[in-house]
Amino acid sequence: MVRDPYTTTQMSDERQDARERARTASSASSARRASAAAASPRRDRPARGADVAPAGDVPPARGRPSLRALPAPVLRALSRRRLTAGDREALAAYLFLAPWIVGLLVFTLGPVVVSLVASFTDYAILTPSQTRFVGWANYANAFTQDPLFWHTLRVTLYYSALALPLNLIIGFGLAQLLNTNLPGIALFRSLYYLPAVISGVVVTLLWLWILNPRFGLVNYLLSLVHIAGPGWMFSADWVIPSFVLISLWGIGRTMLIYLAMLQAIPTPLYEAAEIDGAGSLRRLRFVTLPLVTPAVFFNMVLGLIDSFQFFTTAYVATKGGPAGASMFYALYLYLNAFQYFNMGYASALAWILFAVVAVLTIILFRTGAIWVFYQDQETGG
Repeated sequence: MVRDPYTTTQMSDERQDARERARTASSASSARRASAAAASPRRDRPARGADVAPAGDVPPARGRPSLRALPAPVLRALSRRRLTAGDREALAAYLFLAPWIVGLLVFTLGPVVVSLVASFTDYAILTPSQTRFVGWANYANAFTQDPLFWHTLRVTLYYSALALPLNLIIGFGLAQLLNTNLPGIALFRSLYYLPAVISGVVVTLLWLWILNPRFGLVNYLLSLVHIAGPGWMFSADWVIPSFVLISLWGIGRTMLIYLAMLQAIPTPLYEAAEIDGAGSLRRLRFVTLPLVTPAVFFNMVLGLIDSFQFFTTAYVATKGGPAGASMFYALYLYLNAFQYFNMGYASALAWILFAVVAVLTIILFRTGAIWVFYQDQETGG
């Protein structure tokens, strides 16, 4: 069969065009693969025939530790690129708290635990190697064989019974006087509070001169009106009243707490009471006193604790004299520890003091629910 030359030429051109399109498509595909390979990270492939470890069990490089051996929290910490704002704030807080925490553990909780253990031993500072466990012998000795234990406890209770009520009453009276808006009242408030921040040793030395029976200021003023002054701290009958008088010198702290509570009382309460015809005494009785009972309770608890720890003035002025009339419990505890070096017995005395103060404080808290009034009680808060 004879082919038409025109038809043969047309088919040849079509095959040539198809080959050209195939070559063009192949070139475009190769270019796309090259671009993708350049954009993706290059991975080193193992040599042909080399052993390839499974994906989940890649051996560590020689001479370098594996990160998988680290604990999970460390791995999570390392995986973080940077600390968040909350993490930085928490870290700064712990850094600022670290000195206080170390001080609490080393200088407070540590000695407390040591004293508790020492109270069951006959530990003496001069002969620590001869320390023996004696059980409850120190406590039994205090209650049954040591007459000074009961004497010092009576002296401390006597001082507390005089000093605590006077501090509460006089402090409240001063706060009432200073709760005004007169010109210069801030100066008087500062002057009344200033003695509370002066060193106890300095205050004691000052009052030793003021109450000296021969050339003291108080007896000199009494002699001007022909009154023979007492012996004060040199008299067994007057030494405790002298210490009570000295304690009133630092009444500024009690006064300040009362003053803050008085200024927090809403003025409309006084105005309403005055409209109802209540005089100054009735306003004091039915408005002021109920609303300052939280301050009374607070000052009572602090005053009770301070009175049982009365030490500095007695140690500097009398050291327990005259004739043991000012042998306070805290002073007797100190003498046992650092003069007689009987640290085991002194530790037992310290824990007895803690128990007595704790019981009295619990009684105050139990009875406080009866007479302490808070302003939010009316609203059920």
